[in-house]
Amino acid sequence: MPKQFVLFFLTLICSVSFGQIGGRYTYQFLNLTTSPRQAALGGETITIYDEDVNQAMSNPAVINADMDNHMAINYGSYYGEASYGTASYAYTYDRHVQTFYAGVSYVNYGSFEGYDENGQSTSSFTGNEGALSLGYAYNVPYTDLFIGANAKLITSTLESYNSFGGAVDLGFLYLVEKNDLNLALVFRNVGTQFTTYSGIKENLPFEIVAGVSQELEHVPLRWHLSLENLQQWNISFSNPVRGETNIDGSTNEEKVSFVNNALRHVVIGVELFPKKAFNIRLGYNFRRGEELRVEEKRNFSGVSLGFGLKMNKLKFNYSYSRYTLAANTSLFGLILNFQ
Repeated sequence: MPKQFVLFFLTLICSVSFGQIGGRYTYQFLNLTTSPRQAALGGETITIYDEDVNQAMSNPAVINADMDNHMAINYGSYYGEASYGTASYAYTYDRHVQTFYAGVSYVNYGSFEGYDENGQSTSSFTGNEGALSLGYAYNVPYTDLFIGANAKLITSTLESYNSFGGAVDLGFLYLVEKNDLNLALVFRNVGTQFTTYSGIKENLPFEIVAGVSQELEHVPLRWHLSLENLQQWNISFSNPVRGETNIDGSTNEEKVSFVNNALRHVVIGVELFPKKAFNIRLGYNFRRGEELRVEEKRNFSGVSLGFGLKMNKLKFNYSYSRYTLAANTSLFGLILNFQ
């Protein structure tokens, strides 16, 4: 492995900044889970290098010739009337130019009842957002290092307000074939708004994700470990429900420990029979589990599971992700091989 890449990788992992991650950026839908396989493995896997064209949306460095003429379509229902979907396609022009990728993602927030500042009912309205991606990956000559990029055009309509923007994802992938070990690093959503909703420019949800995965030698299982939100160290917050009430009625805020905050960067997943026609997947997102857990009640927030079933040139994927007792999500996906 090139020494420069290792140094670059470790430097980013050790970077420190402060502040929480929610509610501070526009186009938050860009960091939604892109496919059932991703969701089942915890939502942040960036090291999968095979024919699954969905993975190019999470890390453009994994774009490869095995994805040629594969198309993926995914759909899921989120909270309330919100729905979310993605589509991906890859085409290999030739072995020299290698493979090009195109993808689209969208989210529809459903219908809302409108009210004015006096509480009087007005007309109903809707909201939706979408992004179009074009990607390409390059294998550095005489190495097992791959570099890829996705260029994205973003559109957003919320009630009568509209915004248009652009972003780039930059990804790295290093394959250690001897140990079947994959290392990856992604810089996600580096971009800006071209037009704003109301004259105020907002930041995009920039994120740095690092990952490692390995298929075991004597067991048909691949494990995945991802570190999300590496662009800032402190991603915790004090949940007011978990504060301690004193005798005088005052409240001491919840104190989040160093270890607890560190674990909130971690996402783990395992895939059983990763190269077979039938796969079983299980994941856990520590940040989701910690932020949504209920005191003195087990609700399994952060847990996700799913499976994949391949039938000739068609593969069906499903995932179930646990959020709260009242809100969970299922994603459905199809991958079609037109070769």
